[in-house]
Amino acid sequence: MSSSPCDPRFAPAGDVGTALMMTDARLKSVYDGNTDMDPEQRALFDQFIASVGPLEAEALLDGTCTLIYMYMQWLRAAYEDHDQDVIEVVVPNLVATMRMMTKSVTPEAVPTMAGLLVAAGTGLSPNLWRRQYGSWTPAEMNPLEVTAFLLAEMINRITDDREFATRMIAEALNRAEEL
Repeated sequence: MSSSPCDPRFAPAGDVGTALMMTDARLKSVYDGNTDMDPEQRALFDQFIASVGPLEAEALLDGTCTLIYMYMQWLRAAYEDHDQDVIEVVVPNLVATMRMMTKSVTPEAVPTMAGLLVAAGTGLSPNLWRRQYGSWTPAEMNPLEVTAFLLAEMINRITDDREFATRMIAEALNRAEEL
């Protein structure tokens, strides 16, 4: 039995901590009723992005893909417990939501994010899946962040716990450090 070149064991985990911090900040902002970052938070974010070099940016991309993978695996297990298919439930929901988010997600990026979700939901590494189609584009950065955010928010809604998705990943990172 041969394995896929998109097998998660071949994928770099990336900077999951920073990706989680960014997703958590966005979740808290939305939960507090702010759809946009406050100016101070935006300035700090812009300063951080400006200080990131190519290697750090790639690590952040990989970390965001790792978050997407982990969230989709959690959702996959949750939906399978109820005899439902994660692809059938999650992908149409998130695609419909992204299509309404015209300021953050261009229509051209929606199919890529849908493919990314399907890859993660079927056990493939999202970053390795995407890599086979070329480099990430600047137009895909916001949609990638939105995808991680929407998955985390979906998990939080399912669990009725606004911090569940963040806590789940933080605990997994702590367990990995203990190994």
